[in-house]
Formats: sequence, C-alpha cells, structure tokens
Amino acid sequence: MIYLILAILCSSSIAMIFKISEGQNLNRLAVTSFNYLCASLVALFMLLVDFPELGVGGGSFESVVLKNETLFSLNSSVFWGISVGVFAGVFFFLSFLFYQKSVRESGMSLSGAFGKLGILIPMLFSLVIWREYPRILQWTGIAMALLSILLLNWPFGRSGNGVKVSLILLFVSGGLAEFTNKLFQNYTVPGCKNVFLLSVFSSAFLISFLVLSKSRTQFKKREVLTGFLVGLPNLFSSFFLIAALESIKGSVAFPVYSAGSVALISFGGFVVFGEKLRRLEVFALAMVLLSLIMVNLS
Repeated sequence: MIYLILAILCSSSIAMIFKISEGQNLNRLAVTSFNYLCASLVALFMLLVDFPELGVGGGSFESVVLKNETLFSLNSSVFWGISVGVFAGVFFFLSFLFYQKSVRESGMSLSGAFGKLGILIPMLFSLVIWREYPRILQWTGIAMALLSILLLNWPFGRSGNGVKVSLILLFVSGGLAEFTNKLFQNYTVPGCKNVFLLSVFSSAFLISFLVLSKSRTQFKKREVLTGFLVGLPNLFSSFFLIAALESIKGSVAFPVYSAGSVALISFGGFVVFGEKLRRLEVFALAMVLLSLIMVNLS
C-alpha cells in the first residue's frame, strides 16, 4: 500500500505545481514537452544505474499474453517494455491534447470528471482479462472511491455543458494511458520498469516536441523550469503505480489511485491556497479515506 500512497502523492503534486504557476501565461505545450524531456532524462539515468539483466527463458507470446500461464523471459520483458512504452507514450500525449480541447469546449469541471473516470477502463480490463476480482469489502471501497470522484468533480446539470466528442476521447485516451502500466507490469519479470518508463516518456517527448516545433511558438525559461518540475512527479507517479500493481489488484489500485489523487489535490488547495471546501467535498474526502482503509484491510 505504501507504493500506492506514494503514487497518489506524486500525481497530486503535479496539479499543485500547475496551480502555483497559474497566472504566468505559460505555453502549456512547451511545459508538456519539457516535462516529458525531464522524465526521459531521469528514466535514462535510472536505467543506466540499474540496468536489467538479460537472458532467455520464460514463455512464448501465446502462453504469456493469450493464456496468461507464465512471464516473459528477461530479453522478451525488455522488448515488451519498449513496445508497450511507445504505445503508452502516444496515449499520454493524446490525453493531454484532448484535455486541453475539452477544457475549451466543456469547461474544467466536466473535463476533470471525464479525465478521472477514465480509470474505469483499466479497472474493467483488470476484471475481464485477468479476473482480478476484489473481495466484498474492497468492492465497497472501490464504489466509494468512484463516487467520491464524481462528488469532487460534479459537473452535470450546469448550463452550457454537454458531453462532446472531445470528452469521450479524453475518457478513452486517458484510461488507455493508465492501462498500459498494468499491461506492462502483468507480463514482465521484475527489474524492467526503467526500460518501460524511458520508452513511455521519450516517445511522448518526441511527439510533443514535433508538435511544438510545427506550431512555431516561442517558449521561455519559466516554461522549461515548470516542465522540469512537473516531469519528476510525473515519472515517479507511474514508477510507484507499477510497483503498487505488483501487490495490489488493478481493479482495486486504479480507482483508489485516481480518487486519492483528486482528494489530495482538493485538500492541498484548502491547506496551501486557502480554498474553501464545500460540505459535499468534505464528505467526498472522508469517503476517499474510508475507501483506502477498506482496501488496505481486505
């Protein structure tokens, strides 16, 4: 559970950094590019310090992925990490684009709700593909976590908002980006996380940098600095989430991770920035804490 808590802390700190940088009129595409660059450089350093062992053995693609009978060999685990990482990098970047678009079209509240509820995708895949069924008490904790996300981001019924295509694409791309963490972890031997993370963030950086170059927009030192500040927690949120998935079922870890991040962001806004919490938000924060306890006791 400690890895899941660390992942939540890293994830929520990203939003806190963006909150601090509000009002600086930052080029968000530049911030995103340098965020991925920082994460790539740190992942490369981690890989060089702790390079995975190589070797043959393990199962074939059919026995590992299709039949889920064993794990890949050391060599195949590295190849799997690189392949899934490139796939993940694409969805990491797409989720950013669709989030920006949905904020313009539907507002931050509705975009935040659909973005966070994207964890339903890896949660359902964990249930259907790997049959990671939670216990009764865990089911209760999961339901409370999902409900708390809605309560903390309740967007429905507000004038001028509606479910647009960009929101659906945000839901899908964000959910698939999170799902790749589980897709990598479930089939590989321990020690290959840094290969996967380097592949994820370097591919996301290449895509975002190409888009940034094509846009021909100027960026300043503050965008570089903010991007690097975001890059560290962005990298380690995935690092710790993968570590958590090694001991916690994906159907349990994903909703708790998402709800915990939302709750901590709201609490941080209250403590650091003096933002007032509504009764509904206080109730939702209490639900998150209870869900964490239920999941941990099961």
